[in-house]
Order: sequence, then C-alpha cells, then structure tokens
Amino acid sequence: MNILELKYAILCLCLVTSVFKTDIKATSHNESKTVYIQPLGSVEKSELNLVKSSVEHFYHYKCIVKPKVNLTKDILANSKTRYEANRILSKYNCADNLLILTEKDIAGANVERHLGEWGVFGLGYRPGTTCVVSTFRLKRNASAELFHARLTKVCLHEIGHNLGLNHCASGDKRCFMNDAKGTIKVVDEEQVFLCENCRKSIGL
Repeated sequence: MNILELKYAILCLCLVTSVFKTDIKATSHNESKTVYIQPLGSVEKSELNLVKSSVEHFYHYKCIVKPKVNLTKDILANSKTRYEANRILSKYNCADNLLILTEKDIAGANVERHLGEWGVFGLGYRPGTTCVVSTFRLKRNASAELFHARLTKVCLHEIGHNLGLNHCASGDKRCFMNDAKGTIKVVDEEQVFLCENCRKSIGL
C-alpha cells in the first residue's frame, strides 16, 4: 500500500467512526422518554410531586406536570356519580405519554362480574401512551405513608401497561404488575418492584 492509499484508508475509517458515533447519539436521544402528568380536576401538589419523583426514579423518564384540566360531564359514568375511565382515556389520548391523575372516583367495566360500572384504581392502554389513576380508593383507611405507597405502585403499574406489560404471571406477590382484581390488599402486598420476567419484557 502506497502513501496515497494509506491516507485514503485512514480517511474512510475516520468517516465511518464519525457516522457510528452520530448513530449512537441519535439512538440514545430517541430512547429518552418524557411522561406528562395531567391533573384532572384539583389534585394535591404533594401527590403530583410524589408521582413525578416515583416515575423518574423507577423508569428513569423525565416527568413534566401539566396545568390542570377541569372535569366535564362528558366523561361521567352512566351512574353520574363517578367518572368513566375509558371515556377519560379516549378524550385525552394523544401522541404524548400521559399519566392522568384525579382525586375523583373512576370506574370501568368488569366482564368477570358482568358489571358495566366497577370502581377501579386506574386504567391504561396496553400498549399505548395514556393511563389514568384515581386517588379516591387508595386513600381509604390509609395513613399518609400507606396512601403514598399505594399511589406510587398503581401509577407505575399503569405506565407498565402503556409499555406493553400484561398482568404479572410469575406468581411473585412483590411485583407491582399483579392484577389487583379490585382488591387493595393485593396492592398493599406488592412492592415498588418488577419481577425478572416483567423487567425482561420491557428491557429494564
């Protein structure tokens, strides 16, 4: 190889290296994720801050709290006493990753019990970008510490659904992706923890 060929080879190597570094940066940037927290009606600032820090710490996503939006009649459940979770998701579904937080009671259909309106802690599209969590049932018979633990786990659970996770089938009661089946006891037995199978499913 003469001097001219050697210089050409070095130039090509430098160009390839430069492109490779650019691709790594672009991939890293694309993988970064922002979750917007949307208060629906009045929500305590301390609750918003707790959810924000929990999501940032566990999933390592950037979190931004949006200005609150008002509750409207079009998302009321048929009983008119609480709000329909699916109607909330449908109304606010968008391209952004959105965690809707409300202090009002929410409900959804329960096929197993043949009920069109069943009180729920939260609901999220699987997979998707939008989920909703209510603090209403999480506060029942709970100290501040217990309520905060419940809120953290339910929010992480619904984001897990958005990421594509099913309810956990590992049998590990610590995993927050277990199906609560409307029972707060299941949530209280869980930890801020994903079992190995759930972690692998979303690449954590």
